[in-house]
Amino acid sequence: MTPNRLPVPETTRQVEASGPSVVDAHTHIFSPDVISGLDVYSRREPWFRQLYHDPRARLADAEDLLMSMSAAGIERSVICGFPWRDLGICREHNDYLAAAAERSGGHLAWLAIVPPHGGREAAIEARRALECGACGLGELNADAQGFDLRDAESLSPVVDVCRELDRPIMLHASEPVGHAYPGKGSATPEKLISFVTAFRDVDVVLAHWGGGLPFYELMLEVATALRRVVYDCAASTYLYRFDVFRTVLDLVGPNRVLFGSDYPVLGQRRFLARTLGSGIRPDELPAVLGENARRVYRLPPIGDGERTRP
Repeated sequence: MTPNRLPVPETTRQVEASGPSVVDAHTHIFSPDVISGLDVYSRREPWFRQLYHDPRARLADAEDLLMSMSAAGIERSVICGFPWRDLGICREHNDYLAAAAERSGGHLAWLAIVPPHGGREAAIEARRALECGACGLGELNADAQGFDLRDAESLSPVVDVCRELDRPIMLHASEPVGHAYPGKGSATPEKLISFVTAFRDVDVVLAHWGGGLPFYELMLEVATALRRVVYDCAASTYLYRFDVFRTVLDLVGPNRVLFGSDYPVLGQRRFLARTLGSGIRPDELPAVLGENARRVYRLPPIGDGERTRP
């Protein structure tokens, strides 16, 4: 193995046997420093403390994720960090994600994180990260980071960078009804559509089925406003019956749904198996499992020499 290179998933034969190559479009990893310093980061970031004060909560690093991908037969994952409020911690996390992606031989792509209401300094960091190879920004979280999705003026400096560089933004989304759970938040459909309407010329990925927003696409004006929005299915197990795949695909079409597990909240192998059994038609699978993510996040092909373990 090449020095300083991460272990690459052994996915080629598994992918060829099972069908289209799979991109997990929503995963989270942390640096070893964060994993070993939970108390320090919990004191600095209230949302981090809320999610990870429970000793049973799992954090994963890049090596953990690549081993999971090998076991699941997933060729590539889009990695996010955490929605930190502190721009300095965002920079540190962005640097870790960039290095992990570079060392993965193309099997990891990454989304940069900034506090999107952070003005000029946040916009500078967003540009730096995107020019260093980030495929977009995310997962931005209004509750975690303390911004208002309806305040277009405060968000414009960061969004303008994505518009200029033609990169998407992934937003955390919350259901306005249903059970409470750690990390649910209040990024509900009416707030999300306010953001999308204000920034119609930017591609937006809404995590967690958009908090139910695709169901409102039965309304013509909503469907028109959301034409550049795609939905990922992250954490479906905790949110909906798996009928949600068939329902949303029938509402918005197979080109606007991304497979994403929310690893390590959910295990990739089991989540992929449940997705494959959710009622997605064979003709829809290539788009949902990989083609849409490659299009939305502008992911370049993985070279033949990088598809298997060195």
